[in-house]
Amino acid sequence: MTIQNQSPAFHTDAICGYLADPRTYLTDGGFETSMLFLEGFDLPAFAACVLLEDDVARAAMDRYFDRFLTMAETAETGFVLDTNTWRSGTQWADAVGRSPAQMQDLTREAVRFARAIRDRWQDRVSPILLNGVVGPAGDAYDGTPALDAATAEAIHTPQIALLANCGVDLVSALTFGSVQEAIGFVRASVKARVPVAISFTVETDGRLPDGTPLARAVRETDAATEDAPLYYMINCAHPEHFRDVLTDEAWCRRIRGVRANASRLSHAELDEAGSLDDGNPEEFGVLHADLSRKLPALKVVGGCCGTDHRHVGYMADAILVPTRS
Repeated sequence: MTIQNQSPAFHTDAICGYLADPRTYLTDGGFETSMLFLEGFDLPAFAACVLLEDDVARAAMDRYFDRFLTMAETAETGFVLDTNTWRSGTQWADAVGRSPAQMQDLTREAVRFARAIRDRWQDRVSPILLNGVVGPAGDAYDGTPALDAATAEAIHTPQIALLANCGVDLVSALTFGSVQEAIGFVRASVKARVPVAISFTVETDGRLPDGTPLARAVRETDAATEDAPLYYMINCAHPEHFRDVLTDEAWCRRIRGVRANASRLSHAELDEAGSLDDGNPEEFGVLHADLSRKLPALKVVGGCCGTDHRHVGYMADAILVPTRS
């Protein structure tokens, strides 16, 4: 299978090796929901970057990631290690109650924290890629008119450039709900010379929150950016929300990552929920076995809202096969 865009000049050996590796890699689960509901930490504006200011929270984060890296070690596969920077961009400073400079400091510290985890595990799990995570500029789920590409590029450029300067292996746009914002994000990443992945979120009908079909979102983003993304992902939706829109067409082979929600609830319903809906972890694994058949180019799998080590464990058992005989 030909892998699109695997060797531009700014791609590192780590990224080229990652894309060429036949193994499916693991990543973690629902980090923010785990820290909020399971660990009991406060996340202003759902921004987990503030946990880096608390030694107790940092210890909980270490334990959290250790669980998933243990699974990768058992499965004898690589790991994509996220920075907790989904809402550490300076545009979130007021909502989080920090200054723009403090948000930048938290972004730097998030990369240092992730690098320390990699250093601790790299003799047991290889490779571990540092993934600089960035969320949308606003609410990804309300379907309101989106940013145009130029505005999105301007908003996301500072955080992408900072993550690139801190030495992440790639940046990933998670829970993006519009094509134009994705296009702007890709263009900013290309200018920063950092590899980029785009992860769209979808509603219960498999369409983006603004109604755009997933196939069109992938095709239009590729067309506007000369196929610049390493690949696309789907996250923050239950597998049953999008599995029926997956086809054997070329656009679907561009989807190489899945991070699904535990719950079948819509985004609007989840916003109103007062407790965590963790669904059925064992069923979660079974559903991913089906997804892996629909997505033969699948490269990285993990969980999103409501998932923890149980969900990812069942999923790993269902789709990852250790190389050891």
